[in-house]
Order: sequence, then C-alpha cells, then structure tokens
Amino acid sequence: MECVIACLSSAVSSFSEHLCGLICSKVGNPFTFKSNYSHLQQELQRLNDLKSTVERDHDESVPGVNDWWRNVEETGCKVRPMQAKIEANKERCCGGFKNLFLQSREVAEALKEVRGLEERGNCLANLLAASRQARAVEHRPVESIDHQPAASKNFATIMNLLNDDTVRTIGVWGLGGIGKTTLVKNLNNMLKDASSTTPPFSIVIWITVSREWDLNSIQVQIAQRLKMEEKTKESPESLAARICERLKREEKSLLLLDDVWKEIDLDALGIPRPEDHAACKIILTTRFLNVCRGMKTDREIPIHVLNDDEAWELFCKNAGEAAILEDVETVARAITKECGGLPLAINVMGTSMRKKTSKDLWEFALTELRRSVPHNIYGVEERVYKPLKWSYDSLQGLLDVDEQQSYEDIYKSGVALVENLKDCCLLESGDGGRSRTVKMHDVVRDVAIWIASSSEDECKSLVQSGIGLSKFPESRLTPSLKRISFMRNKITWLPDSQSSEASTLLLQNNYKLEIVPEAFLLGFQALRVLNLSNTNIQRLPLSFIHLGELRALLLSQCRRLNELPPVGRLSKLQVLDCSGSVIKKLPEGMEQLSNLRELNLSGTLLLKTIRAGLVSRLSGLEILDMSDSYCRRGLKTQANEGNAALLEELGCLERLIVLMVDLNGTTHPFSEDAPWMERLKSFRIRVSGVHDEITDSLMTRDNQKSFALYEKNRITDCLRNEDGKFEERKLIFVRSDLSGKWNEWLLLTRAAVLQLKSCTGLNNLFDSVGGFVCLKSLSIMDSNVSFKPTGGCLSPNDQLPNLEELNLMDLHSLESISELVRSLGLKFSRLKVMTVLFCPKLKYLLSCDDFTQPLEKLKLIYLVHCSDLSDMFIYSSGQTSMPYPVAPNLQKIALSGLPNLKTLSRQEETWQHLEHIYVRECRNLKKLPLNERSANKMCHKKMQLIVFRAKK
Repeated sequence: MECVIACLSSAVSSFSEHLCGLICSKVGNPFTFKSNYSHLQQELQRLNDLKSTVERDHDESVPGVNDWWRNVEETGCKVRPMQAKIEANKERCCGGFKNLFLQSREVAEALKEVRGLEERGNCLANLLAASRQARAVEHRPVESIDHQPAASKNFATIMNLLNDDTVRTIGVWGLGGIGKTTLVKNLNNMLKDASSTTPPFSIVIWITVSREWDLNSIQVQIAQRLKMEEKTKESPESLAARICERLKREEKSLLLLDDVWKEIDLDALGIPRPEDHAACKIILTTRFLNVCRGMKTDREIPIHVLNDDEAWELFCKNAGEAAILEDVETVARAITKECGGLPLAINVMGTSMRKKTSKDLWEFALTELRRSVPHNIYGVEERVYKPLKWSYDSLQGLLDVDEQQSYEDIYKSGVALVENLKDCCLLESGDGGRSRTVKMHDVVRDVAIWIASSSEDECKSLVQSGIGLSKFPESRLTPSLKRISFMRNKITWLPDSQSSEASTLLLQNNYKLEIVPEAFLLGFQALRVLNLSNTNIQRLPLSFIHLGELRALLLSQCRRLNELPPVGRLSKLQVLDCSGSVIKKLPEGMEQLSNLRELNLSGTLLLKTIRAGLVSRLSGLEILDMSDSYCRRGLKTQANEGNAALLEELGCLERLIVLMVDLNGTTHPFSEDAPWMERLKSFRIRVSGVHDEITDSLMTRDNQKSFALYEKNRITDCLRNEDGKFEERKLIFVRSDLSGKWNEWLLLTRAAVLQLKSCTGLNNLFDSVGGFVCLKSLSIMDSNVSFKPTGGCLSPNDQLPNLEELNLMDLHSLESISELVRSLGLKFSRLKVMTVLFCPKLKYLLSCDDFTQPLEKLKLIYLVHCSDLSDMFIYSSGQTSMPYPVAPNLQKIALSGLPNLKTLSRQEETWQHLEHIYVRECRNLKKLPLNERSANKMCHKKMQLIVFRAKK
C-alpha cells in the first residue's frame, strides 16, 4: 500500500510540475511578476535616456539608427497601455489576482524586448560617439604660427574669448592677405588636437564664405557637416528650422565663417539665438569692420602686419637659402621691407625668388616693386594684387563730388569715405593714433597705382612719384591719361610743348623745379587741378590764363613765388592756395572769381595790402585762411580801423563757414556780435592787444622753456585731440586787456580751445562770460593773475564743465590749482591732461577738500620747474581715510625740476594704471606710488620708468 501511495505521489508531483510549467508558459509566472515589473520600469527609463543620447549624436553615417528609433517608439506604444492596466488592477482584489496571471507573461516579454533594444542601443551609441569624436573638428592644412609673437597673442586672445560666457560672436578683421585665415585655421587645428581628450566643442563647423555666395549654399554646407538628411526641393526656411533644431542638440558648437564679404543673416541661416541656445559660438573673418558691425559681433580682433623680424623670418622660410647669400641679403631685406609686413606679399615674393642666386635678379625685382610694376614678378599680380583689388571693387558709395554742394557737405562726404576705406583696411589711422591723419600700406598703395594705371575706361592714371625722376618723362604721356602724378621727384626741367587731355597734374615737392615754360601749360588746357606746391618757382607763365577749366591751383610753400599773373579769366577756379609764399600782392582780376570757395593766404609775410572791397566781392567764399599773415594791415592806416574794415567785409560773405585770421593792435575787435559769426563752423582767431611779431616770442625766448614745451607736447600728443576737433574752434589772446565787455562776443562761448598769453583782466573775463560750455582746452601763460576768490566768494556752478586739458605756464603768483578750482567752481569731471610749467610759487596741485569724487578721467600729469612744490595733493585731517586715489586711472606722469617735491600720494596709496613715469631732478622724492604688483605689471607690459638724478 505504501508503495502504491509513493507511486501515486510521484506521478501527481510530476503532473503538477508539468501543469504549472504549462500554465506559466501560457499566462506567466505570478511569483516573478513583481520583480519583473520593477525591472521593466527601470529598463524603460534607461532606454529613454539612451534614446536621447542617440538622438543627440545621430548622423546618417551610422546605419540602423532610424530602425532602432522606430522599434523603441513601437515598444513604448505597447508598454504604456500595459502599465496603465497594471496600475489600475492594483486597486482590485479577485479580478486583480486573475489578471496577475494574465499580465505576468506580458511583463516578461516586454522586459525581454526592452533589454534587447537597450543592448542594440548601446552598440549604436558607441558607434555614434566614435563617429562624433572623429568628426568634431576637421583638420585644415596650414602654416604654424608658433614663432609669430603677434599672431600667438591674437590666438591666445581668441581662446580666452571662447571661454568667456558673455562673448558669443567674435570678428577677426584686417587687410586681405594679412593672416586672418591662417590664424583661425591654427585655432581650428588646436581644437582638433584638444578634442582627443576633453573636447571644448562637440562640433566645429568651418565654412568658407568668399565673395560670391548665397544663403542656401552655406546652409547646405552646415547641414552636410552636421550629417543631416538631405531633402530635395527643401525651402531655405525649412532647412534653417532643421539646422536650428539640430544645433540646439549640440552640447557646445563653434561656427567658423571664413572670408565674409557682407553681412550674413544668422537667423535666416538657422543659427540659434543666444537666448535660445547660448552654447553656439561664432567666429568670422572679414576684411571689413562694417561686416562685424552688421553681424553684431561682441568683440573685434584687428589683425596687424608682421614686425620686421617676423617678416624677415617668413620671407627666408619661403625664399630659402638664396635670401641669406652674402651679396643678396641686403637686397632681400629691402624686398621684405617693400612687402610692408603683409604675409601674403611676403609669401609670394619669397617663393618667386626661391633659388635665385643672381644679385641682378634680386635688384631687378626690388626696382619693379618700388615702381608698382608687378608684371615681371611671377605670381604678384595674380596672387597679391588681384585679391587685394577685390576690396576696392567691393566699395560702395565712392566720393562723387557735386560742385553745387557746400564745402561742409563735401567734407562730411570725404570723412565718410575715409572711414569706409579704414573699415575696409585700405587706409590706416596715422602714426600715433591721431584721428585726423591717415596712411596707406605700401602694398595697398602699389595696388591702387596698378588699378589706376590699368584702367580700361579711358581714365587711366600715370603715377611715378618718389622715384628720383630728374626730367619730365614726355614719352610716357598718352591721350588716354587723365591723371598724372610726378610728385616728390627731382625734376628740374619741363618741356616747352606738350599735348595732353589730363585733368590733374601733380608736380608738388619737386624742390629743384624753378621754371614753368610759357608753352608748357598751353598743352594742358583741360587741367582742373594743378599742384606746384613746394617747388622753387618764382612766377607762373602768362599762358596760365588759358586754363579756363581750372578748379584748384595749389602753390603752398613756394617760398620764392613772388607774383601771379592775372586770374580774371579763370572763372571756374574754386581753390587758391598761396600759403607760405612771398607774394607781395594778390593777382589782378581776383574780384572776378565769384566761384572761389577756398582762399589760403596763411604765412604770406610779405603780403601787406589787400585792395579795399576785394574780400567782400568773393561772394562764393566758404573758407578763408589769413593766419600768420600781415595782409590785413593794408585795409586802413590804423590797426583798429584795418580790423574793423576786414570784419565788415567778412560780414558780406554769406557762405563763409571757416575763418582763420589774426587781429593785431586792438583791445576789442568789435563792440557787438556780427550775424555772420553765427554761421562759422570752424575758426582760429588770434587777437593781440599790441603790435607783435607773428612768431610768439613767449614760446621761444628761453631754450629751457622751449625744450620743456617740446617734451610736454611729445608726451601729451597721445592723449590730446582724441576726437580730432579741438583745433576747429580756437581763440588766442596775446597781450590783451580782457577787462572789457567780452561777454558780448559770441565766439568766446563757442570756442573749444582758449589760449591766454600775457593777458590782463583774466578774472573779469571768466566772471563776465559766466560759462564756457564748449571749452575743452584752456591754456594760461605768462601772467601775474591770482585766482584766489575775493571776499570768500566761490562760483556756485562749474564754468568749464567739459574741460579736458588744462595748461598753465609762467603764472608767477599761482600757489595751487585749487585757486582756479574754487574761483570757477571746477569739478574736473572730464579732465584728461594737466600740465603746469614754470610756476615758481606753486606749493601743491590740488586740495582734496575741493572734490567729492575722484578725477576718474585724468590720464596725464606733467609738472616742470615749480621750485616750491612740495606735494601734489593735500588732504585735510577729515579726509585722510578716503578709500580712493585722487586720480585712479592715471597713466602717465612726468616730473622735472621739482627740488622740494616729497610725496605724490598718501603713504598707502598706489596707482595701478601707470604706464609711464618720468622723473628728473626731484632730489627729495623718495617713494613712487607703486607696489610690487603694479611695478611687475609695468615690467610685464614693457612700460617706461625713467628716473634721472640731479648732478651734485
């Protein structure tokens, strides 16, 4: 019986196991349901995270991604309803138990499917990551800049800006061929090397834009770089939207736009806006600053030419050993100099001379370069001149002068053109950063001459300036020439006869030219501009009167020119410049020049007579310069009467806007303002109370003072006239009594520069006028004036609120500038330059009691030969704890001949922004306002610290 029971028990157990296995295979295992469901939820979360990663890194280079995405979506669609049922069944009892068996199999199958997708997704993610790392940055072949200090500095600047979260768009701009693309390619390759470890950008996109481009072509290049799917007949708007969404998926991207010629609409391109995706940075290279402005770059990096050492090293690299041959090196260095530090020109010239060992070939190349004739030098015209010509071709709005325009409008158009040329790197600011001068790069000048000489529009130019010509090259003149320039040569002879249709003839700075033959000008009857300035001619031939088309006659600094032929027949003449000549009278027929717009008689020391009524008949005159000239004396026998007559005639010139004139021997030029003065846009008027020489003896009477003034001007030049407008409205008073009714003179309140030399009544002048709102520069010299307020009366308002420069010299009673501050209520809120020279009683510069705020704008202090000066600034007992320096942004300080000077500042004070310190003969000065940090900063920036000790 027990045996039977044992057999039955075994059979039942086997049947039960088989039955349970069968049930579990059909409806699932209820005992593993809970753990499977928990695992399913976790795996689903990991799968979704993996999907985001694959979506971010997706490109078409890895197959199977789209199928995997579709499978993940389908699995999600199946699992989500199942999850909802399971959550609902948790609230039910019996039904929930029955459903438990039914759903456990679904959960197990879903878990298996999700795990399979996750495994496949991990493989795809690894493939995409490898692809992504490989394509993050594409290497670009380029010459290294490792040994170019200037380029390396720009490189470091850009790298710092890329790490600056406040900077999104960077503009790299400069002349064509100057190295912009080379710099940015080096940057690109550095990012390529960095991407192998910790990539700074998930993707770097390089696009070469060039002159001829369209928006869609750039979009296509970006899309291809991003491995985006190509869609036929897709609109630019649709592609822009896709590019934008794709870039937003990038963790951090960099777009490099090389050689941009005009503004690109980044929105239309599909570049995310900063507020939508700040991690997208942009670097663009361009020849034009206006492109940077139009694309709203956050920072602009100007690229400058190579210095001499860098240029020579680059030239030798291209020219090889031939450049350093003993008999060639001098010429090779001269050729390098002609390239003007422009890498493109250096590379081309160096390559063209490679392995050429004949000195004759090198000298020939140098001659060709200096004559701006590139035809015989391989590669120069095609690879240097023509690319640079593109900058010229792209110019918009070239100056088109309408003779009916006023000089003011023409001047503004000219300024706009100059700024445009500077923004295109075809002009540069003058030496020392002076805003009113410009210069042209040597290679750009050569290209300009090449363009003008090869013009195909019947308006060719012949330019042979500064090449040492001694004879007028008749053989070079052709009928198509319209502009001829032989300036800055050594021409001594002009031909007797010559036929030309040229409208411009420039012969200035031929110092040895003494005679203009009678028949010479008969061959140039179409001339509109004739320039003979700085020549040695004594007179013009009578044939000059046949130049009926002449608009401008320029005879400046012809120091032997003593007479002019009649000019009455030159009815179209608009500009006559006789400045610096020795003419004794104006030519006959001047009264008939009704179209004359500019007359320059400055420095005509022998011109003592102007016919009465002549000036008033020049009805078209807009600019009159009679400064440093005696010519106003011939109007009347007495100086005052002569001045009055001149001013009366000036009142008849309704178009006059610029006046430069000296009024000598008067105490007051007139009693009330004349209406014509309100029309003046620019003036320089010198008023002298007594008869004086044109050359101011005050400025040259003492060698010591002359040297001090020279040094002062040299040091202050970099900080004064930054806006280029100081000299436009200038008044000079010399030995004048200013105690009269000067408050009635309109020009005083309009002056930007006021110079007072050896004048009396200064206090009355400031009190009567009441305020000089336009004044930017004030100079007071050679006076016993004391500005100590009488009766303790202080000015309630700042009478010089816009003052930027204060110059004091030879003020024998001045004890401190604070006297002037209190008398005129000065705040010095805009003061940049302060110079004090030869004030023997000056004890200190300023008392800090007079200021509630530091002098934030003050950049330079220049103190010379003030023997009593002991302190620069003094502090009352209540202000010794002021937390700021008096002049926190001071950059330069020059001190000389101050034997009693002990301190420049408080003991604990340092001037962090000092760049230049000049100290001479200050034997009691023991400490400079520097600490270790500021001194090291000066050394790091190679600033100047010059200290001289007085001889014992």
